[in-house]
Amino acid sequence: MAFDLPRRLTAEALGTALLVATVVGSGIMAVNLTHDVGLQLLGNTLPTGAMLVVLITILGPISGAHFNPAVSLVFALKRDMRPRDAALYMLAQVAGGVAGAIVAHLMFALPLIALSEKARTGGAQWFAEWVATFGLVATILAGIRFERSAVPWLVGLYIAAAYWFTASTSFANPAVAIARSLTNTFSGIRPIDLPGFIAAELLGAVCALALMGWLLREEADASDPLKAEARL
Repeated sequence: MAFDLPRRLTAEALGTALLVATVVGSGIMAVNLTHDVGLQLLGNTLPTGAMLVVLITILGPISGAHFNPAVSLVFALKRDMRPRDAALYMLAQVAGGVAGAIVAHLMFALPLIALSEKARTGGAQWFAEWVATFGLVATILAGIRFERSAVPWLVGLYIAAAYWFTASTSFANPAVAIARSLTNTFSGIRPIDLPGFIAAELLGAVCALALMGWLLREEADASDPLKAEARL
């Protein structure tokens, strides 16, 4: 890559921090502006999707713009990055996410850290997180394969949609889930509910890698001598 590891880690931490600050901050603002839960969710959705487009566009050329341990795990399993680098990416993402929650709290004059009391648990919620992360990773892998320049928009639009069609409102990101356990606001999740969410997210990412690895693999056409020779 064109950028050294410290710069890439900084980009990952910064991007995850801004993403979480957007998720948490827009949730707080939405609750302040309306008592309608549907409008609150809309007020949380639109800024998050928009911020993802911005962050992936400006930081993607530096670090790849993972901002998500599940995505870094997928790229490590694909051997597109070294396991050590992937582990450091994950640490930077979690640290950035925690910082983002603190930033949001500071902006709204709330305690720096407040453990969430919002229950998000059960088989339906866990399956929703599996679906959300499966779709996110599939979107990223197919986007990179067919239309790399569109990936920021694809991811932003996917997450905006997944807020509404998944029962869990689509965390799809272990680092963001951890950060959201530290805010007792609209977007929070109880720390005790984290293990089920994180396990579902990682499993969804690995399943998406398995399917998309097969789906996106081109086979040489046996009727074409040049392609057949290349395959041999």
